[in-house]
Amino acid sequence: MEKSAYKIMRDRVAAYADTIADERIRKMYLTCFYSSLDTAAEVLDDGTTFMLTGDIPAMWLRDSSVQVMGYLPHARADEGVARLIRGLLKRQFAYIAMDPYANAFNKEPNNHGHKDDVTDFDSPYIWERKYEIDSLCYPLWLAQKYARTTNDYSVFDKEFAVAYGRILDTFVTEQHHDTQSSYVHSRPKYPQFPSLENGGKGKPVGYTGLTWNGYRPSDDVCTYGYLIPSNMFAVVVLEWILANAERTGTQHETARAAKLVSDIREGLSKYATVTHPVYGKVYAYEVDGLGGVNMMDDANVPSLLSLPYLGWCAADDPVYKNTRRFLLSEENPYYYRGTAGEGIGSPHTPEGYIWHIGVIMQLLTSTDATERKRCFEILLNTDAGCGVMHEGFDCNVPARFTREWFCWANTLFAMAVEHLHDKGEL
Repeated sequence: MEKSAYKIMRDRVAAYADTIADERIRKMYLTCFYSSLDTAAEVLDDGTTFMLTGDIPAMWLRDSSVQVMGYLPHARADEGVARLIRGLLKRQFAYIAMDPYANAFNKEPNNHGHKDDVTDFDSPYIWERKYEIDSLCYPLWLAQKYARTTNDYSVFDKEFAVAYGRILDTFVTEQHHDTQSSYVHSRPKYPQFPSLENGGKGKPVGYTGLTWNGYRPSDDVCTYGYLIPSNMFAVVVLEWILANAERTGTQHETARAAKLVSDIREGLSKYATVTHPVYGKVYAYEVDGLGGVNMMDDANVPSLLSLPYLGWCAADDPVYKNTRRFLLSEENPYYYRGTAGEGIGSPHTPEGYIWHIGVIMQLLTSTDATERKRCFEILLNTDAGCGVMHEGFDCNVPARFTREWFCWANTLFAMAVEHLHDKGEL
């Protein structure tokens, strides 16, 4: 689609950018805002949208959803933007209907991707088949935000209905992963990249009511199979659909979805929190229902830090506040502090590498202006002169970084600029 198709949004954004006094910030804002549209989005002849994650030639369900979040406020006025998002949702729903266990897909049936992986289903469209709850939640979240913004509920069509049914099927099946699921995934040819053990089934889990998750939003294997922030995200998106069943055409699934949400909420009530000797009642990152608990956070979203951003709780929720203090301390094994900044990283990248997404999420969920300012200064000072965000950067030498072209982080940076500017803090 020609750039002129987004003229209304571009005119609006140009006028908005002119109100940002700092020239460097204004330039970074515009570059990051348009990163996905100008470098990663492709509207295809069938009306669907294919969205690269950046420097990997495939489309992630998670990343592609976030990559258009910054454009949503313009979708009601700009039909080009609305078509872009509707086309993305249509392609996402088609992918989910094809295989709800895959996390990333090819534009065409070209067999590109991780074809040496051992799993129980294959398609030439699948780039990678790491099962992640959030991969199914994000398209639902995007559809909900699109409908609320535009009052256009046409995205809840027959393709959505098929995908939604497969999502519910998958979540219910994975409540009983050990006994009812056929999903396996392992990567024996590449042992340097950990994958699910036990023949690709993963470590044993006990029944909790929660729904099982093989891989984190970082695409790293879970230590324990019940990922708490992803189960919370599932509740958020499913409860919205339940509350809007008539407008989404999902009345026939109400009983099943309501039981699933009730089960997950009960499981979260029983298993999601622990009492920390310093911080009090806090959320765990992963559990297994057998006594295993993983106390950490990862910069990728869903994360425990991101819970207010996802809509699970308010930023002043007492358990969240306790958890936040834990996460932003050395008690979190992936919290790093160096001469260039401090923040949450990930086992996905080298030790000591902070993620821009983690710093941005800290900013977006903060209730303290001083903290927001400190986070923003870290972002500005660690772009390595590139004028864009990266994946991870060395907390002491930010010129060492991973992923020069990473649209998810760029989108969130533009949203952070808007967040601060609209608060009068920029």
